[in-house]
Amino acid sequence: MPSPLRRALTAGLLALATAGATLTLVPTAAQAAVLPNNFKSVGYLPSWAGNVNTIQYNKLTHINYAFVLPNNDGSLRAVENPSKLSSLVSLGHANNVKVSIAVGGWNDGNDSAFEALAANAGTRTAFVNNLVNFVNQYNLDGVDMDWEYPDPGTSANNYTQLMTQLGSALRSRGKLLTAAVVSEGTYVQGVPTAVFAQVDWLNIMAYDGGSPHANYDWSIASINLWKSRGLPASKAVLGIPFYSRPGYYTYSALVGMDPANANRDCATVSGVQQCYNGIPTVKRKTQWALANAGGVMNWELSQDTTGSTSLVSAMYDTIMGGTTPPPSGRTGRITGIAGKCVDVASASTANGTAVQLWTCNGTNAQTWTFAGDSTLRALGKCADITSGSTANGAKIQLWDCNGTGAQVWQAQSDGTLRNPQSNKCLDASDNSSADGTRLQIWDCFAGTNQRWTLPA
Repeated sequence: MPSPLRRALTAGLLALATAGATLTLVPTAAQAAVLPNNFKSVGYLPSWAGNVNTIQYNKLTHINYAFVLPNNDGSLRAVENPSKLSSLVSLGHANNVKVSIAVGGWNDGNDSAFEALAANAGTRTAFVNNLVNFVNQYNLDGVDMDWEYPDPGTSANNYTQLMTQLGSALRSRGKLLTAAVVSEGTYVQGVPTAVFAQVDWLNIMAYDGGSPHANYDWSIASINLWKSRGLPASKAVLGIPFYSRPGYYTYSALVGMDPANANRDCATVSGVQQCYNGIPTVKRKTQWALANAGGVMNWELSQDTTGSTSLVSAMYDTIMGGTTPPPSGRTGRITGIAGKCVDVASASTANGTAVQLWTCNGTNAQTWTFAGDSTLRALGKCADITSGSTANGAKIQLWDCNGTGAQVWQAQSDGTLRNPQSNKCLDASDNSSADGTRLQIWDCFAGTNQRWTLPA
């Protein structure tokens, strides 16, 4: 999690939560809130900041309480604010949110306890047993390992053994195992690919890097780096910061200084440029993650606002289709430039058939369902970007529905249909309305050839 100054600065800015509700045990672990395609929205809540009563539980699937710290012998230090953790579990479960304990953290860069306990079979076993007991004591849903960071080589091998043993112990009890991992650099190799099979997902800390801080391209490259090592997309969760660098101002503090900062990525504070992720970038990252990853994560919940500028809300609105969600199962014609209809060439159902403009004629080749999963369906198949391309001019075809990002179309308030994987819009080629004009993707500009009227 973010770096050495984080804890002191956050503690200075935010009040400690004092919620003290008693823990109510339930027979089984709560089921997480359901987002489309099992997409996850994960938030961290520190022991030292934030109030459990102000969390937007209905917009999250998982919360990690940060942190419990290990000792060299595999024992655990006393968790800070245990009554706060108990309250978080009670409120989380009441709202169908799963709660895990995050183990470790930056800890001023001191990972010596992890190095020591992981190097010995006896202390590894003690650590696993102590974590299982901790999970049971607080009725938690899992463990988020946050060793920052195992080194390539011997340390990485010990990490694999530790995660394998911990994964087995937790899975047999119906619990989750996740891990927070570095975004780039040498330490990526400290997490061997063998660990991928042991975790439910990785929370990839795509922050504290890039210039400006955690910018879109750098962050996406971080996730793609892990995927290139063999991490399944469904196990890649994109971390998004709720604070600035270099000064570690919280997003809520920045918005408090100037509400317009909610829609910026950098702001000047006391003569220094502070860079972070505002609403447009958070939405854009979330759109990309919907098509290419398994979820989004934030560090951390106490740094967010609670009103219309909330980043948790920006994520949730994007996941659910934006402020104007796509209609669910509405069927009819889709019209564009000059009133022409979106049409399947020759009414063919063959994969690769062209999707084009044609004079409206009421046939099945022009009857589309805009489904709740944001696909466009005709003749039992989906409108698809050829080869999953993200390039301007990539043509639209009919293809078997397969749940990929090449088949996702999100309705925007300006009448465009945006594909989040490419961040481009459905477009009639060459601004033409002639019969047979191919549909393609192109940079969004909301011209007449990019505005569509959906089924009534």
